[in-house]
Amino acid sequence: MSGFPANREELARDVVQMAMEAGASAAEAIVRQGSEFSAAVRLGSIEKLLQANPRKLGVRLFCDSRSAIAATSDFSPDTLRGMVEDAVAMARAASPDAAAGLPGAEVYSAPATCPELCFPAAQQLEAGAKIDLARRAEEAALGHDPRINNSEGAGFADTLVTIAYANSLGAGGSYSKTTAELYASPLAELDGGKQRDHWLSTGLDLARLESPEAIGARAATRVLRRLGARKASTGEVPVVFDPLAAARVLSHLAEAASGTALLRKASFLLDKLGTRIAPPGVHIVDDALLPNGLGSRPFDSEGVPSGATRIVDDGILVGYLLDSYSARKLGMRSTASSTREPSGAARVGPSNFFLAPGSLSPEAIIGSVQRGLYVTELIGFGVNIVSGNFSQGAAGLWIENGELAYAVEEITVAGNLTEMLLGIEAIGNDPVAVSETFAPTVKIGKMVVSGN
Repeated sequence: MSGFPANREELARDVVQMAMEAGASAAEAIVRQGSEFSAAVRLGSIEKLLQANPRKLGVRLFCDSRSAIAATSDFSPDTLRGMVEDAVAMARAASPDAAAGLPGAEVYSAPATCPELCFPAAQQLEAGAKIDLARRAEEAALGHDPRINNSEGAGFADTLVTIAYANSLGAGGSYSKTTAELYASPLAELDGGKQRDHWLSTGLDLARLESPEAIGARAATRVLRRLGARKASTGEVPVVFDPLAAARVLSHLAEAASGTALLRKASFLLDKLGTRIAPPGVHIVDDALLPNGLGSRPFDSEGVPSGATRIVDDGILVGYLLDSYSARKLGMRSTASSTREPSGAARVGPSNFFLAPGSLSPEAIIGSVQRGLYVTELIGFGVNIVSGNFSQGAAGLWIENGELAYAVEEITVAGNLTEMLLGIEAIGNDPVAVSETFAPTVKIGKMVVSGN
């Protein structure tokens, strides 16, 4: 792919060859190199500035059913050879695991055709121009309304990462990927009560981001609607999650659908493959080849070619996220869902995990609620993936007669993920892809809201 130094793939192949010569029965190597920039401003002054060019090479090797991982940022031949020899010694001393090993050779037979992932416009900007984008976003928020009288800051960040992979089965490849992000987080005050909120835009291509002025205005609108917040009455009511809050809920489903959780029997989705877990019309997909997707990639961290994995199809659980280890243990096939840092162990993780949008506008969904809650923020970690029990702090707006009536805070939203999925009554047409897991507005028919 464009922008990637070709010798990185050769370097990965050389390290694999070193491992095999040192006594490994199988091996893989990952080279990760790139640049990163981030700047944060507050009230126009620079508070943080980072510019770095990290690089790392990692090797995972096997001595039959024993394995070890090693990594280094020193790419000199002597260092690499020493690292490999040490890793072989560690593998020979490790405990055996019959399921350990590279994926089967058959999974590499059909390489994926990946959309373009590298858009280097952000990397070509001078640092001052990037900082100015953050300043403009903050200025737009501060100038939106006199009640916005302070700021938690605004920031801009971009990355360019280059990845090469090779293994002893002959599989290998390389690609380059960029990201850019711009956010603003203003503070507002009314009658001594202070509120904060934020908005951000992120993507692979700087040109596709919202303008600094639009981001600042959206952040301002979000914080202003939180002024005068109060607690809500306790009761069972319909709950509408905005796209950011809905994505937070969806992330728990991604965790529960992972092979890692299933192997540990730590998932409420265990043994539910082929059963209904949501109403008809609910479709959830993990697609590593999604154009402009933040999690898009041509292959996973085991070099397995990427694709789209259906998780929920018309309400039926039809798939899980699997790497080669969990697939082998479960008697299934890898879904190219392995992810790891060069120095870390392989684990299962999503690429672009999303709830497919519906046809309703968020206004129509809110209008369908006589009395209920519109959640704009979830707080805390009160979710049990084993049982599905869900209880999180929340903030948002109360709905009366189909209208957003007033802001609410210091409340708890509780339910069970199994019941929440089955209780989906409406899906919006407004997905917001600011992370690898994203969703549109979602209405759940009944949840417990605890306030006064």
